[in-house]
Amino acid sequence: MEAVKRGAVAISVKGADCVILGAETKSTAKLQKRRSVKKILKVDDHVAVVFAGLTADARVLINRARLHCQSYRLTNEDAPPVQNVAREIAQIQQSYTVRGGRRPFGLAALIAGYNVDGSVSLFRTTPSGTYEEWKANAVGRKEKMMREFLEKHYADDMDRTASIKLVVKSLLEVVEHGAKNIDIGILVPGQPLQKLSEAEIGDVVKEIEAEAEEEGKKGKQWYQR
Repeated sequence: MEAVKRGAVAISVKGADCVILGAETKSTAKLQKRRSVKKILKVDDHVAVVFAGLTADARVLINRARLHCQSYRLTNEDAPPVQNVAREIAQIQQSYTVRGGRRPFGLAALIAGYNVDGSVSLFRTTPSGTYEEWKANAVGRKEKMMREFLEKHYADDMDRTASIKLVVKSLLEVVEHGAKNIDIGILVPGQPLQKLSEAEIGDVVKEIEAEAEEEGKKGKQWYQR
């Protein structure tokens, strides 16, 4: 759990017809390729994961989940439901808490995706192997503050634009250097995982800053009255 609490922030929000995943990307060394360490990972055509914790542990766990999805498709000739994938990841995590000579996986994951009926789902798993379904959640450092921010600003049936804006706005509460250290992924029923470019994230940040400035002006005018 300590690795999760110290990990970079990961967040996901479920909209009316989409699931948005967001992650804090740490500043890289001068000679390191930007965004070479990915926090938003594709599991299957319809499922993606964002995590907080140990990147190496996440790589092993996600590869196991990918094998499960392939096996499910071969057996059932259909894509596995998002809950099925979340349960499998949680079972793997739990199995490493009860075997001697092995340490638990040092990560918490937010598993997002869409089902055959077109509905979207979001689940969280913990190092202990529990999993729950959420409308929006955050894991990693300052996750309590992020969750309180989401509780205050989340609304049911948000469209894609509003969902992206909420994720970016939440990350701006803890991330330094704005758009440079933010990664955003989008899952829409019937489409593969999409990533926003740094320029697109920058546009959202500018829009949020403009709205905040406008609200500040309105508040100042009201106070002067």
